Amino acid sequence: MTAKPGPGDKAPRFNLPRNGGGKVSLASLKGKAAVLYFYPKDDTSGCTREAIDFTALGKQFDKAGAVVIGVSPDSVAAHDKFTAKHKLGVVLLADEERSALEAYGVWVEKSMYGRKYMGVERSTFLIDGKGRVARVWSKVKVPGHAEEVLAAVKELA
Repeated sequence: MTAKPGPGDKAPRFNLPRNGGGKVSLASLKGKAAVLYFYPKDDTSGCTREAIDFTALGKQFDKAGAVVIGVSPDSVAAHDKFTAKHKLGVVLLADEERSALEAYGVWVEKSMYGRKYMGVERSTFLIDGKGRVARVWSKVKVPGHAEEVLAAVKELA
């Protein structure tokens, strides 16, 4: 398991397929702030709420000069279905090989009902226009999170 990058660290590179086709890489975001949020699974209650909350604030993130990107181990097909079902306006990256999940230290051992398994720790990274981590939110609780991240983006600008 890789340690999470912290504020001031260079953001780990990635180049992943996205919903709607194409790929997104860290290099393609240069000069823009990026909100990279990692979530466990498409179309589950918390993940749906988080994606809807980020979508609702999309225009404000744009105005503040930031792009919002969700990352999960789901496939592009699952992302496309999730996006259409909930009319999402965020970019969703498919990390089926878990390369970015591991590089960002969010693929962790979890426990439910005494059973241990590997999964995604809901986390968000604010990356500045130079590719450095500006802020990290770990073990995110969804209510109010998108608003808190937007406030941090505005401070960064």
